[in-house]
Amino acid sequence: MTATKTTAAIALLAASTLALSSCASSKRDEGAKKSGNAANTSATLNFGAAGAPATFDPFYASDGETFRVSRQIFQGLVGFKPGTAEVAPRLATSWKPSADGKTWTFKLKTGVKFTDGTPFNAEAVCKNFKRMDSQNKAGQTASEYWLANMGGYNGAKDELYQGCTAKDAATVQIKISRPTSKFPALLGLPSFSMQSPTAMDKYKANNIKAQGQGFVYSDYANAHPTGTGPMKFQKYDKTNKTVTLVRNDDYAGDDKATVKKVVFSIIPDETARKQALASGQIDGYDLPNPVDWPTLKKDDNLEIRPAFNILYLGLNAKVDPDLKDLRVRQALYYAINRDQLVKSQLPDGATVATQFIPNTVAGYNKSLKPYKYDPKKAKSLLKAAGKSNLKITLWYPTEVTRPYMPAPDKIFNAIKKDWQAVGVKVTPKPLPWAGGYVTGTQNGNAAAYLMGWTGDYNTPDNFLGNFFSDPKGQMTVGAYPWGDKLHKALSDDDSVVDEAQRATAYEKLNKQIMEDYLPGLPISSSPPAIVFSKKVTGVTPSPLTDEHLWTAKVSK
Repeated sequence: MTATKTTAAIALLAASTLALSSCASSKRDEGAKKSGNAANTSATLNFGAAGAPATFDPFYASDGETFRVSRQIFQGLVGFKPGTAEVAPRLATSWKPSADGKTWTFKLKTGVKFTDGTPFNAEAVCKNFKRMDSQNKAGQTASEYWLANMGGYNGAKDELYQGCTAKDAATVQIKISRPTSKFPALLGLPSFSMQSPTAMDKYKANNIKAQGQGFVYSDYANAHPTGTGPMKFQKYDKTNKTVTLVRNDDYAGDDKATVKKVVFSIIPDETARKQALASGQIDGYDLPNPVDWPTLKKDDNLEIRPAFNILYLGLNAKVDPDLKDLRVRQALYYAINRDQLVKSQLPDGATVATQFIPNTVAGYNKSLKPYKYDPKKAKSLLKAAGKSNLKITLWYPTEVTRPYMPAPDKIFNAIKKDWQAVGVKVTPKPLPWAGGYVTGTQNGNAAAYLMGWTGDYNTPDNFLGNFFSDPKGQMTVGAYPWGDKLHKALSDDDSVVDEAQRATAYEKLNKQIMEDYLPGLPISSSPPAIVFSKKVTGVTPSPLTDEHLWTAKVSK
């Protein structure tokens, strides 16, 4: 993929790997072979989904249920090696950056078609990027991943994307405004999947409208998503709460579907999903409750992913000015017994966080030690700040299970108890995850709140940039005098071409964030699990939740 030493450094910007042991999967496959169980190519894999996809157009999505479906029917220019966060070829076979890291040339697969028969080629790639960059007001609000990764639309001042050129049918060039560790990894995100230009035009993909706190999507997004992947969309049955995908017999990849159908049965309650697995109604589901792990290990095929996430307690001094004082933020941190919280509320393998990125990401500062549980010091800091009677409203989500936060109410109660022990009066604010919680925290309405992040790809910017680059919401740093300095450092460090130098820069920045700034409180990292019945093998668990369900082998 590279030609010179200079371009090699750039091409490796996003190639740090996160290894995942596939021993369990291999043993299961071997076991299936030994037992004589043959894969049934006419089988249906029925997967229990925690909720309905918000849309079937991944460009406008930010929810895991949409992305799970999208990953089966769409492909990007790049993807990720199964079981890792390592960038791998998909619709592009190779890529090479220019010496300055601002122009990327992709060689494309030939002979590939979208499932409506439209050829995939360089022209289709550029039509996709033109579509993504040309959004109305509602589209710009909905396409969170474009804004977070590209920084703007239609030639905006800070926009990363600068243009796409089809050099020939199998060669495309994408220009960006500066070198970045995001490239080419971000092109593997479901949001940047390649979609049929014909179908998007026919069903008016960009015809999105705002409605209340949500959106009204186009016919394309509701019923006609069209990709190049191993599965294709068949229907969404709202009455029976199922999404059905069928095998794409014209799929051009080597990893062809081993099942005829993948059906997502929408079962919001985690206990109900467990019961549905036990009864044979479904063949698997994601994020089983850690308390059920021992039973599921015994009776089913439970796979534990590596921890590629951060649970944090967000703080927003724009909402609560008391939080502007570093001593107050430090006191809140010292007051939390995180060792006990991790042991009592999180699954085996969870660890106390020392910073805002997991220890598998380049730029992790090994010298940083966790803030110790020290209620005495917490009280002393609050007294010194004149806040011994501090009052704070702490938001936490309901109706949700997240990889980093399996039981939000229990985590909230543990923190509340610790804070109250040092004299902090806590007012709880529970909200449904999809009923105001995510919107409220993203819009910067919460003073303190529980939130987390599972990495999209393996770069420090994918964590720190998402946490601190939004001037409006999340852990708003605009309320602090050092906010502009942090924003600049995030951009500068991300643009460092040399991998070793970039990692060193991020190590220094992580130390500064934790010791000098402390805009929020990183709590922990947790290994999430996924479970299938004994009759299912062949699905490799992914730290990115990028499971290829089409490779499932369902025994007869």
